[in-house]
Amino acid sequence: MPLKNFYIPNVVEAGTDEAGRGCLCGPVVAAAVILPDNFSHPLLNDSKQLTEKQRDLLRPIIEESAISFGVSYVFEETIDQINILQSSILAMHLAIDKLKIVPQHIIVDGNKFKPYKQIPHTTIVKGDAKFMSIAAASVLAKTYRDAYMEKIAAEFPDYQWQKNKGYPTIQHRNAIRNFGVTKYHRKSFRLLPEQLKLDL
Repeated sequence: MPLKNFYIPNVVEAGTDEAGRGCLCGPVVAAAVILPDNFSHPLLNDSKQLTEKQRDLLRPIIEESAISFGVSYVFEETIDQINILQSSILAMHLAIDKLKIVPQHIIVDGNKFKPYKQIPHTTIVKGDAKFMSIAAASVLAKTYRDAYMEKIAAEFPDYQWQKNKGYPTIQHRNAIRNFGVTKYHRKSFRLLPEQLKLDL
């Protein structure tokens, strides 16, 4: 099904989404995007349905075409303090803060959000596969987060973050077993299935 341009016509609508919620390390990254009413691109879809190459191709197109966009990071220290759900919502709020135009309506991927200022919002499950602006936000959030993980991978090469991006792959979990926990790991997460036995 083709993506829709907006949820409510004739208002300035921002779409927002996050990436990295299920990762064991690194930040959760969110983006907010306001697109022109007539924007379309044949490749644009939920970032999880796209290849890395397609996302990298779309990122500059989205950034050049958007009326406004913002990207924001919430790091592991905060995630450990306020939990991942609150951190994801905070990241989306911070991304909306960066928009140069105040939206009149916000559409959010997923089913959890807190009101942002006095602006009405709508949560949409699988919204990144339904609406252009949320799909665009998902692409920006994912590409910015991947770039960050590739950068810190050089600091801790044993964990292969340039490949797994911090997700709980077998290789990543084995590296935690063998080399321990880094400053980038989320200490509040269950990093290993047998974590109850580990002295972290």
